[in-house]
Amino acid sequence: MEAADEIDWHRGIFEVLRAQGFSLAAHVPDAGHAPLIRMCEASAEVDCVTLTTEEEGVGIVCGAWAGGRKGVLLMQSSGVGNCINALALPAICRIPFLTLVTMRGEWGEFIPWQLPMGQATPGVLRAMGMLVLRAERREEAAATVDAAAALAHNGRQSVAVLLSQKMIGAKVFEAG
Repeated sequence: MEAADEIDWHRGIFEVLRAQGFSLAAHVPDAGHAPLIRMCEASAEVDCVTLTTEEEGVGIVCGAWAGGRKGVLLMQSSGVGNCINALALPAICRIPFLTLVTMRGEWGEFIPWQLPMGQATPGVLRAMGMLVLRAERREEAAATVDAAAALAHNGRQSVAVLLSQKMIGAKVFEAG
């Protein structure tokens, strides 16, 4: 994966979020989201909150909405399992909720314990009442996030965008 391509699609997502008025990004550090996280941290218009667990982000994003702000939760598919109970809050209260999920456990995965949650992620999110969209290619990432953000806030829905492992690139084992 070329660094410029990686930054370009992350920049497209960042620009969409800013154009739609998002001013908070909650995240657990993740290599797949790293360029987007750095852009959020560098922006004076975005509060970037580093979490210790993904479920904290559900409350923070919902609280941001209650306070008149738009927030997004950035997480990896392995963190979806940490959020199952918390995802009831936006579903039951019809709080606009957007999460961007970098996928693991699919395209070229080398860590066996990433497979179960990676494979279960779409179904788990749907079971919690979320609408699930998926970006397979870099050139569709920004448009998919744009549609998801509009859907979440216009329809007061919970929406997840799955950013495929094929798109973000499979991690590889590097012997030390």
